[in-house]
Amino acid sequence: MSEPSRNLLLRLWRDHVVQFWPLLIVAFVLMVIEGSTLGAISYLIQPLFDDVFAAGDASAVTWVALAISGVFILRALSGFGQRLLIVTVGLRVTTGLQSRLLSHLLGLDARYFQDNAPGSLIERVRGDTLALQGAASSTLMTLGRDTVSVISLLSVMIWSDWVWALLAMAGVPILILPLAFLQRLIRATTRAAREAAARLSTQLDEVFHGMVSIKVNRLERHEARRFDSEVNRFLAAQLRSERGKAANPAIIDVIAAIGFLAVLIYGGRQIMEGDKTVGEFMSFFTALALVFDPLRRLSAVAGQIQAAMASLERLYDVLEARPTILPPAHPKPVARGDIRFEDVDFSYGDSPVLQRLTFTAAEGRTTALVGPSGAGKSTVFSLLSRLVDPSSGRITVGGVATTACDIDALRDGIALVGQDSALFDETIAENIRLGRLDATPEEVRAAAKAASVLDFAEDMPLGLETRVGPRGSGLSGGQRQRVTIARAMLRDAPVLLLDEPTSALDARSEQLVSEALARLSKGRTTLVIAHRLSTIRDADLIVVMDKGRSIEQGTHDALIARGGAYARLHQLQSAGVTTPL
Repeated sequence: MSEPSRNLLLRLWRDHVVQFWPLLIVAFVLMVIEGSTLGAISYLIQPLFDDVFAAGDASAVTWVALAISGVFILRALSGFGQRLLIVTVGLRVTTGLQSRLLSHLLGLDARYFQDNAPGSLIERVRGDTLALQGAASSTLMTLGRDTVSVISLLSVMIWSDWVWALLAMAGVPILILPLAFLQRLIRATTRAAREAAARLSTQLDEVFHGMVSIKVNRLERHEARRFDSEVNRFLAAQLRSERGKAANPAIIDVIAAIGFLAVLIYGGRQIMEGDKTVGEFMSFFTALALVFDPLRRLSAVAGQIQAAMASLERLYDVLEARPTILPPAHPKPVARGDIRFEDVDFSYGDSPVLQRLTFTAAEGRTTALVGPSGAGKSTVFSLLSRLVDPSSGRITVGGVATTACDIDALRDGIALVGQDSALFDETIAENIRLGRLDATPEEVRAAAKAASVLDFAEDMPLGLETRVGPRGSGLSGGQRQRVTIARAMLRDAPVLLLDEPTSALDARSEQLVSEALARLSKGRTTLVIAHRLSTIRDADLIVVMDKGRSIEQGTHDALIARGGAYARLHQLQSAGVTTPL
């Protein structure tokens, strides 16, 4: 095993396994007992044949029968105990690792989730940990039990006749080179199979989340063909991995055939000449027959270790990822006040998104951002909440740079209502309580009332205790938005970010949501991304953006009077045309 692989295993041991060492010691003792029973059974074959069958000693029947039965009972009890302990430890390690992975992922930046698809991350947290558990549990049981089995059986073989033992094992050195090649093959093919499984999970995630678009655009056959193609790639990768694993026991069987042939030819003559008893031969032959089964499993251990290492490498790739948005060494308190963007630049890779963006959102007032898709409006929100940091320039809240503020305190002062309501498969009340986890039921109900959630919730059998379904699928778009607004009301943050919250709603839902938003915005520093200009006529400041720049700023009336880009867009929308700037 390479040094990086050893280091990974040591990290896994220190991080997640060492705490279970008492259970592992008990399991190992039980493995030793179970493994040694095979040697005991093969040893008892000699008196069974020589004393009972050949000599006809009636007194030997009872003790031989009791001894063999006792060995089988001991094997059953020890096998049950060690399997239960190993599976218990494996499950605890797996669930602990899954919890650690999710906790670590939640601490990473938004950029990481742009670069890694949800399906791929799900496969890391669930698929790779379960694959690691299966391989690790099987490896531990095999190494502990089967190593002892091989030692005990070889001891019986050598005790019966050391020459026979050498003949039986003469082909074992032939295994070394083929097995070394197979281990490298198994590790590479298993990693490829895990990556193919991640792509499958990603595609399934896309299909299930995009089901409405697929149905409306009649893309069922197209998506089925895409999935079939990905399944075939996964199948090819998995089969390559399984072929390597299957080759291990096949090589052992070839060696077994050579050993049986040599012992039967040489030992058979000794029995016929009277140099060996039938019991001695049968004891040796039983040990020889039994030894190749644990040897077969032990030969597969290296493959299982390589398969486990492929998953372990992928897991620690995630755990080694580090956030790039870091808290300042000496954070300053977050102050209320104006929000200022001063010559802010930002790029995704080599693609500029914002270029020297400058504007001021006055405290307690409403500032609207308008412009075509790709103008950088949503990026403004990401920068303000420090999901990303600017390439250059400065963003301040109350005169304090966001990069100098405590990140948690900064985000505690911000409430977001977006066009895609982030609801979870919990009750309406629990989804509202996500705005402030320590809120009382009375506070949750008050927020629900203020956001007009009670208007529809009270018509449901369970009221606010009604579950909303996955991603809020049990509610309409307007109902989901009102739950999100209630969450923001409960949060009671001084800064409110509204990302086109009414863009996908019908007229009636838009009216209800707009009324709730008006109550929510009162007295708060509000930044709103607007698609329909009619919704921001009363904004204190309108920032018109294009290609990451601010090209116009002013009130609605002032911009209309100027006759620039905003006035042209307003004229088009008034005529029923939705052409972008």
